[in-house]
Amino acid sequence: MADEEGGRGPIGVSADWVAELQRELGVDLLLDVMDLLELARVAAHQVARPAAPLTTFLVGYAAGAKGGSVTAIQEATDATRRLLAQRDPPPREREP
Repeated sequence: MADEEGGRGPIGVSADWVAELQRELGVDLLLDVMDLLELARVAAHQVARPAAPLTTFLVGYAAGAKGGSVTAIQEATDATRRLLAQRDPPPREREP
């Protein structure tokens, strides 16, 4: 099992996890981990933190429904980015 203490940092660990999960699920797909993490980050900041995993799930589901190709993933990602860009950022919580 991979851990961050190996000096690879969280992105390296995430990439390792994705590769391991793809093997387990039988998914053979070139996946841009950084792009999906960035999409999750934007969703978390533009909507709310719980939106990050929900957004990436729905992007994957939409892409899968359209055949699951890299192009389908990119189209779903692009559509999501457009929607997020249209949103006003949530109001910041006031610090005490």
